[in-house]
Amino acid sequence: MNKLRIVSLMTSFILLGGVLLFPASHANAAKEEFYTYWDQDEFADEYPYEGDLIDDTEEPEAVDEFIQEKAELKKYLDQIFAIETYESRAIDSLSSVGNTVSSANRKSMFLKLTNTVIPNYTKFVSKAKLIQSNNPEIKKIHTSFIKGTYMQLEGYILYKQAVSKNKVNYTILQQGNAKVKAADVILDRVTESLLAYADKIGYE
Repeated sequence: MNKLRIVSLMTSFILLGGVLLFPASHANAAKEEFYTYWDQDEFADEYPYEGDLIDDTEEPEAVDEFIQEKAELKKYLDQIFAIETYESRAIDSLSSVGNTVSSANRKSMFLKLTNTVIPNYTKFVSKAKLIQSNNPEIKKIHTSFIKGTYMQLEGYILYKQAVSKNKVNYTILQQGNAKVKAADVILDRVTESLLAYADKIGYE
C-alpha cells in the first residue's frame, strides 16, 4: 500500500547524488587571480614565448547530450516530492489501524478512512494529475503513475465501504485488497522505469 513511498526513497538516491559544477564566471576569476601573482613583463623576459611549444591538439570536453533530459527529470521528481506529504498522511493514518480488519477496529478504520486517508490521498492524486512534462518518456511513466495511484485510491474507497456498516463486509474488503495489490504492481513498474530512465541519461 505504500509504493509511492518506495518510489520516493529510491528516486531520492538519484537526487542526492550529483556533481558540483562551478559556473564559468568562477573559473575565469580563478585564472585572473593566478596571473596577479606574476609580473607579466618579467615572466615574459625569463620565459620567452615559443609558438611550437603550444599544444592545441587537445580535444574539447565532451558536451553532456542529456543535459535537458536531466533537467526535465529533476523538475518532474521535484513536483512529485512537493505533494508527497498528502500521500504520507494517508498511508501513516491507515497503517496506524493495523493490517487486520475486525469488528474491534472497524469504527476506528472507518473514521480514519473518512477523515484522513481518502481526503489526503484524493488530494494527492488530483495534484499529481496536474503535473505535466514535455518529455515523452517521463510523460509515459507519469501516465502509469497516475493509473496506479488512482487504482490505489479506488481500493481505499472500497475499504471504507467494507467497514461502513456495523458488520465488516469481507467481500468488499477483498475487492479493495485486489485493487491495492494491482496498484502495487503498476507502481513497482513505475519505480523500475524511473530508475532505468535515470540510468540511461546518466542522472546521478
